[in-house]
Amino acid sequence: MGLETEYGVLAPSMPGANATMLSAQVINSYAALVRAGRGAIAGTHWDYTDETPLNDARGFTIPRASADPSQLTDQEPELDAEAVALAGGDTRIGSTLYEEADAGHEVLMNMVLGNGARLYVDHAHPEYSSPETSNPFDAVLWDQAGDHVALAAMRRIESLAGVPDIQLYKNNTDNKSVSYGAHENYLMPRSVPFENIAAGLIPFFVTRQIICGAGRVGRGMLGQYPGFQISARADFFEAQIGLETTIRRPIINTRDEPHAHWEKYRRLHVIIGDANLGQISTLLRTGTTALVLSMIEAGTAPHLELRDPVAALQAISHDPSLSTTAELVDGRQLTALQIQRIYAAAAAEHSANSGALDEATLEVQRRWEETLQQLETDIFSAASTVDWVAKYKLMSAYAQRHGVDFSDSRIALMDLQWADIRPEKGLYHRLAARGMMEVLYSGEQIAHAASHPPEDTRAYFRGRVLNQYPEFVVAASWDSVSFTVPGARRLERVSTLEPLRGTRALVGELLDRELEIHEFIAALRS
Repeated sequence: MGLETEYGVLAPSMPGANATMLSAQVINSYAALVRAGRGAIAGTHWDYTDETPLNDARGFTIPRASADPSQLTDQEPELDAEAVALAGGDTRIGSTLYEEADAGHEVLMNMVLGNGARLYVDHAHPEYSSPETSNPFDAVLWDQAGDHVALAAMRRIESLAGVPDIQLYKNNTDNKSVSYGAHENYLMPRSVPFENIAAGLIPFFVTRQIICGAGRVGRGMLGQYPGFQISARADFFEAQIGLETTIRRPIINTRDEPHAHWEKYRRLHVIIGDANLGQISTLLRTGTTALVLSMIEAGTAPHLELRDPVAALQAISHDPSLSTTAELVDGRQLTALQIQRIYAAAAAEHSANSGALDEATLEVQRRWEETLQQLETDIFSAASTVDWVAKYKLMSAYAQRHGVDFSDSRIALMDLQWADIRPEKGLYHRLAARGMMEVLYSGEQIAHAASHPPEDTRAYFRGRVLNQYPEFVVAASWDSVSFTVPGARRLERVSTLEPLRGTRALVGELLDRELEIHEFIAALRS
């Protein structure tokens, strides 16, 4: 599994700045940090060879001519002269980028990191896509590493004389009709029918927000209606199933792009999650989903069908009291808590019957059940672990203290400040620093993960060779790494289509030998 985060980006002194330009500055600022001590080496290009974003899991391919431009993720984003000109009438950011180029460094829109992750410009946002991990606890750690990377890029920009500061936010909307994603990816057997996946996940995803929503001030795509809601993304979903990710957003995304052996695997691309700052909320988001997917694979998932999933998603989000019910096709009216309890009980039974009683699984189940119990007994008792509850508690206290309601502009400002990734500014981080948010990993562990890959997936191979042979790795992707070897007539492209190969156990000893590049490639061949 792995997570993707598109960060909100803003230059306060340049309110009209081109967002793509700002995002490119973030990427290139981090590249400059990577470049330190490596000469001109600033990162590896992305290999788009095997990208297939228009394949639909329902058995067809969208014609390229009819696809929305946002779906064409198989081509390098461009930063042209027009983008520079659109930089809010102030080309200081663009000038900085091109000064880097004049110094012999190419302007990057895309780079692969030494921890196996990808950092790039995704439309108008800097995006961090974490390396593949084998369990939800590691997914949390390497997602947090993305925040560390983003913060390091911000700090470097702050240090540049004459360059406007750029602020990054781990949130999901600008409250001006634009929403940006916090996606999840799960590797599944292709043998599982897609209709079974959709049927098992829709009721779960509609109600999952109560244990891992990020919270949002305002309702509606524009935030035009006052109030507080559970999910930052709920109001932007309009369909049950579909291929799109930025328009007509569906609860179940059908992109069929496995980044692995096509005949063996599918990658479930989940676009309905919120961007979590809290480590426990991220664990609940990924861990419970993994358990539900295990039930779907085994045929033991609960059989529930909502009459109108999109309407239920938004109605549940709009009610932080958790009393709203959703109608099932069999006529029952169940709250989100009741539906989540059905899934949690089924997961516990499935794990017991299948023997999946490892420590990580038991811990996810315990936290799932404990969180549901807290939410049922006293919502605010979950404030140290559930993002939306922590935010709601903080804002409710402020509103009561100042005699205002959630239509007050100061509350909206708190919503933005919550998502600021700077520890000294972000409200989440200030709560965490006071011990009011439970964490799983220390700052030191997160910093280490920002430069080191997980050891039990193919990300280990990708990250290690980028750290060890940076001048020879010319391109990489999730399923390949391409090397240039002195004296060779062509590039050496190493396929990594099997996600559980390339681990420390399989290639660690070879990499530890620190061979010359031609010796290393020869050893790989053998």
